[in-house]
Amino acid sequence: MAQRVITRVGLYRLRVPLKEPFVISLETITHAENILVLIHTADGQTGYGECSPYRTITGESQDGAYAVGRELGRLLLERDPVALEDNLDRLDRHIYGNRCIKSAFDMALYDLAARYAGLPLYAFLGGNNDRPLRTDMTVSIGAPEKMAADARSFQQAGFEAIKVKLGTQTDDDVARIKAVRQAIGKDIPLRIDANQGWDLPTATRTLQALAGFGIEYCEAPIPKWQYEALPLLRKQSLIPIMADESLFDHHDAFRLAKLGACDFFNIKLAKSGGIRNALRIVAVAEAAGIPSQVGCFSETRLGITALAHLALARRSIHHYDMDSFLMLAEDPIEGGINYQPGGRISVPEKPGLGIHIPEARMSKMEGTLLENS
Repeated sequence: MAQRVITRVGLYRLRVPLKEPFVISLETITHAENILVLIHTADGQTGYGECSPYRTITGESQDGAYAVGRELGRLLLERDPVALEDNLDRLDRHIYGNRCIKSAFDMALYDLAARYAGLPLYAFLGGNNDRPLRTDMTVSIGAPEKMAADARSFQQAGFEAIKVKLGTQTDDDVARIKAVRQAIGKDIPLRIDANQGWDLPTATRTLQALAGFGIEYCEAPIPKWQYEALPLLRKQSLIPIMADESLFDHHDAFRLAKLGACDFFNIKLAKSGGIRNALRIVAVAEAAGIPSQVGCFSETRLGITALAHLALARRSIHHYDMDSFLMLAEDPIEGGINYQPGGRISVPEKPGLGIHIPEARMSKMEGTLLENS
């Protein structure tokens, strides 16, 4: 009988074009440049993971993540795939930070552990597939009329909440929200995300100017290193504050909660280092009474599938920003979650993530297969 042991680890560069450029205050994105991690065992199981490095947010690139991933992958050879704590501790001891690429390994290991347990990942994590998941849809920065038209098209497609990227000058950002609100009416919720684009005075001025536009919350209004100023901004704003770029792991979550810095946490696997640390963030959030959102960078359905399973695992996760796949021009994944009209997401009942990547698609990617000689 084959042993339950990791025999091969594959790393692959995945590059997928977006349907159109996506503009935020930090950069313009034209392609998803991700890393896939496949962990194979002697008894024929495969765990799948994905990360989406964002240079301007995580400080990692596809090239850097690929190089570090080759080091990390070798550390898992001949290891028990379901020894999650030992395996993830081993990766953390090897190199500091690099949470994005570590999240891909974390995801693949959790996928394997749930497969061995014969459970969908959400059930393996203690959750239930008993509540609907609906993603919002994001409008990127542009001329007010273009942003209004995009928002209107998302509303017509049935999305129940729209997220709008901001983070420039007050007058320009107010004009954008005014145009969007005129296009979609007063009923549909709006969420805004400045991606650290404002300084404190601009954030204060802009949020006060936007108070009458029915904004649910604002993500990342000021630079992440100014997190100690978030309590002051929160007092001066009628719009709730969501911590994003200032929240990477559970240590950040504890600091933010202690400061009373925000009303919501935004959890992304590529920031936290994966599912293990994401669960730790949720634990801090629950202890502090802070609701959470799950968010994404430019992941395919692979990464978003893991995110959906995490959302089902903890009821304190109330908001879902899982629209990155809807911006991609192609879908390299088989299985996993399904997107339905209006941003509804259905989660599979197969063991693990329920993901498979066709060999024909894998053969088109640059990759490295690590194994003991």
